[in-house]
Amino acid sequence: MNKYPSFGILIIDDEPAWLKGLSLTLKSSAGVTNTFMCQDGREAMSIIDRGGIGLVLLDLTMPHLPGEELLKQIGERHPEITTIIVSGLNQLDTAVRCMKLGAYDYFIKTDEEDRIVGGVLRAVRMLEMRREYQEMSDHLVSGTLSHPEAFAGIITRDHAMQAVFAYIEAVAGSPQPLMITGESGVGKELLAKAVHQLGARRGKLVTVNVAGLDDAVFSDTLFGHVRGAFTGADGVRNGMVEEAANGTLFLDEIGDLAIPSQVKLLRLLQEGEYFPLGSDHPKRLSARIVVATHQDLAAKEAAGTFRRDLYYRLRTHFIEVPPLRKRKDDLRFLMEHFLEEAARVLGREMPTLPPELMPLLMTYPFPGNVRELKSMVYDAVSLHKGGVLSVNHFRRAIGQAAHDPEKTGVHPRENPFAHFESLPTFTQAAELLIDEALSRANGNQTVAARLLTISQPSLWKRIKRGHR
Repeated sequence: MNKYPSFGILIIDDEPAWLKGLSLTLKSSAGVTNTFMCQDGREAMSIIDRGGIGLVLLDLTMPHLPGEELLKQIGERHPEITTIIVSGLNQLDTAVRCMKLGAYDYFIKTDEEDRIVGGVLRAVRMLEMRREYQEMSDHLVSGTLSHPEAFAGIITRDHAMQAVFAYIEAVAGSPQPLMITGESGVGKELLAKAVHQLGARRGKLVTVNVAGLDDAVFSDTLFGHVRGAFTGADGVRNGMVEEAANGTLFLDEIGDLAIPSQVKLLRLLQEGEYFPLGSDHPKRLSARIVVATHQDLAAKEAAGTFRRDLYYRLRTHFIEVPPLRKRKDDLRFLMEHFLEEAARVLGREMPTLPPELMPLLMTYPFPGNVRELKSMVYDAVSLHKGGVLSVNHFRRAIGQAAHDPEKTGVHPRENPFAHFESLPTFTQAAELLIDEALSRANGNQTVAARLLTISQPSLWKRIKRGHR
C-alpha cells in the first residue's frame, strides 16, 4: 500500500505514549501513514540527515537536547524541512521565539486533536505544492518528455499539444485535483488516461460521466451504500470512490453537476473522507480526482450555477486542450492514422488520398474536432470500393455542417453586416474577405481563391494591386 504523504513525518517526543497516540490519531483521522518516531532528541539529526523527512513535529521539553536547540539545528542544516512545535508549554514568549527560529506552527498538547491534525495537513499540503511547483518548473524548463509512450494514443505534432503533455508529466504525480477543459471531441479522456498512467498509481482508472445524474444517483454512484440504506438496498454497494482507491477517479462533464452534488464533491475534496449512504462510519479518499468539461466553468461560476469554492479547488492543476482548428498541421497525421485504422477495422483496402482533399479540410473549422474527423474518415472508408478515396463524401459532410446553425452558430441567411454601426466600402469589404480567406487557408492562395469562388490568378492580381 502506498504511504501518505510521499515524504516522511518525524515525531520527536520523550513520551512514548504521546508518540504512539499522535501517530495513531494522524493515521485514523487524516490517513497519514508515513510517520517515524524518535524519543531522544540527540538521535533526531542522524535520522533527518539520512534523508526522506519533509515535516518534523517537535516537543520542546526533552532531556539531553532542548527542543529549541534542535529546532535551530534543523533550520541551519535542513532549511527545506518544515517544523511544527507540539509542546506542553503554553507560553507566548516561547511560541514567538520558536516562530523566529523558523517554526511553521505552534500547538499545545492540550489542544483538540482536530486542531493539531488540521495543522499537520496544512503543512503537508504546503510542502506538496512546493515540491510540485519545483518539479513542474524543472520539467517545463527542460522542454522534453520523459515518458512519450504515455501519449502514444494522441496523434499530434502541434507545439501547444506538446506543452500540454509536458505539463501533464509535471503534475501527474500530484495528489491534487486536475481540471481538463476543451471543446467536445478534443480528446480529454485520452489525457486523463495519460495522467493516470504517468502517476504510477497502483489502483484503477475509474470513469464516471456525471451529466444527467440527480443528487441521489450521484451520491450512490460515487459513495455507494450499505444494506438497508433505502428501499431496495438489499446489500452493500461500493461506490466509484472506493473502486478507484489508490488510483484515479475521472469525473467527466463536471459542468453539468447539480449544486447539491457540488456540495458533496467539495466536502470530499476538503475533508478527504465520505460516508456511504446509510452509514455513520466515514471512509478515506485515496484516489486522485481528475475532472473534465467542455463548458466555460468560469462563466457558470460567475452566473452562480457552479460553486466558486469547488471551482478553485478543482482547478488546482489546469489544462485547456486546443481545438483542432487551432492545430491544422495535425490534420494530415490524423487523416493518415484514421485511414489506416478504419481500413483495418472495416476490412477494406487502404485508400489513396486525393490531392484536393487536404486543401478542402484545411478550410473547415471542425466544430466536432478530432472525433468529427474520425467519423468522416470511417464513413468514407466504409463506402470505399478501392483506389483513390472519394472526396465527395467529405464535401457533403462539410456542406451539411456549414448549413447547420447548431454547429456554426450563425443562421445561414444572416447578413454578416447587419450589426455593423457603419458599413465598410466595397474595397474595404473585399480586403476583409481576402484577409479572412487567406487566414482560413493558412496563406495558401489556391485554397483561399476556392473559398472566395474566384480564380487563383484573380486573387493574385487583387493582392498585387494592394487591395488587402
